[in-house]
Amino acid sequence: MAKVQYRGTGRRKKSIARVRLVPGDGNISVNKRDIEEYFNFDTLKVIVKEPLVITDTLNKYDVIVDINGGGFTGQAGAIRHGISRALIKADEELRPILKKAGFLTRDPRMKERKKYGLKKARRAPQFSKR
Repeated sequence: MAKVQYRGTGRRKKSIARVRLVPGDGNISVNKRDIEEYFNFDTLKVIVKEPLVITDTLNKYDVIVDINGGGFTGQAGAIRHGISRALIKADEELRPILKKAGFLTRDPRMKERKKYGLKKARRAPQFSKR
């Protein structure tokens, strides 16, 4: 008997998260490690769990995440985006709640490219009058 699972892809900056929701008791594993072990900061754990908390589905699904790219803050945002998309596939009635919270919108902010003549995107070389 095949288990029902819902998939969602989340992105933020350079991070891409492939999320699977499987009926279970609320375990969250990121890259085959527990969320408590993967993320050091409590704020990042809260960001990841937000869609589940706001829709009261925290103890309804197990979340399995494969993520690569970016830093830990971008990864947490990508996981949140992926969980939100997967929840909609599980139950379409959750869409207005997640939409109002802003979890379905992909954050378009990216790193600005470096320009020639500058040290970084906007950082100019130090100016000296003499």
